[in-house]
This record gives sequence, structure tokens and C-alpha cells, in this order.
Amino acid sequence: MKYFIGIIPPEDYKEKIVAFRDRWSSNDLNDVVEPHITVKAQGGLHGDLQWLEKVRQTCSSVQTFPLTLSVPGSFGSEVLFLSVETGKVIDLHRRLVNVISPSQELVDGYFEMDKYHPHLTLGQTCWGMNGTEIQEMEQLAMSELAPYPTFNVHFVRVYKELESNRYVPFADIPLGAKG
Repeated sequence: MKYFIGIIPPEDYKEKIVAFRDRWSSNDLNDVVEPHITVKAQGGLHGDLQWLEKVRQTCSSVQTFPLTLSVPGSFGSEVLFLSVETGKVIDLHRRLVNVISPSQELVDGYFEMDKYHPHLTLGQTCWGMNGTEIQEMEQLAMSELAPYPTFNVHFVRVYKELESNRYVPFADIPLGAKG
């Protein structure tokens, strides 16, 4: 059983992203998982759930914080995403990786710690799209997904793999109160 931890945008903007992704029939991303920003990837999050209490404790010590989605960016021609503007996500990511303490091999394999780049994926070639569609999506995202929202992050969502490459919400874990 695989798990990961993410932050979801406000419901209305999340629905806007789902509808935007669905405009490309080749884009299977909505079948995999709802729009989110990964904070902690699968490495070290096992089915025994012993890590869950550590995640709860870590999150309770982190104050709620504002997060701003921003202009589209890409990882080569394979992945298109909305950028994330806040160092607080990186801090939360580092705290979660440290408390879970996956092997260095898993940290490297999941692009964590120094390789972590928070983002919200819009389309990806490994989920059915081609390079031309990714370019087209990038152009439309600039006009159709703006203005990009700023919202307060009050909780993180743990996702559980239901079947291969299909993740569903498992638990919402609140952050500590604003100071």
C-alpha cells in the first residue's frame, strides 16, 4: 500500500483545474488523483501506518500559512505545472521527510529535500499527453487559470493508493493554529 501527503487548493479552484485538465481527452491525471501539491512523496510511508502519528505531531507544530499558486512552469517537455510561491511548503516538506526518515535512495528517487520543487501538476506525458498538448496546455493555462489564488493552508491530506496509480483521500491532518 502506498501513501503520500499533499495540500489541496480551495474547492472552487480545484474544480476549475479538474475541468481544465479534462479538456484534453488524453490527460488521465484526473483519474489518478485530485489536484494537489505534494508535500511528502511515497518514500517511507508504508502500509503499517506507524508514520501517521509522527506526521500528526509534526503538523500540529506547524502554524497555518498562506500559499500562492503562480504561473505555469515545466519539467522539460514532459510535465506542466502551476508554480507554488512560499518557502513554508519547503519547510513543511523538510520536517516531514526528517520525521519519516526514508532511505537516501528513496529521498533521491522521489526528488525530495534539496531536489524538492513544490508544484501542482496540470498535465504529464506519463499520464497520456504528448509534448504538443503540453505546450498548448501551457499557453491556455496562462490565460484561463489566472488569476492565481492565494489561500491559507490549514491542513494536509494523506492519500492512499486504492489500486495501481489511483489515489484517494485517506485522512486530513490539521496544522497547528495560527500564532
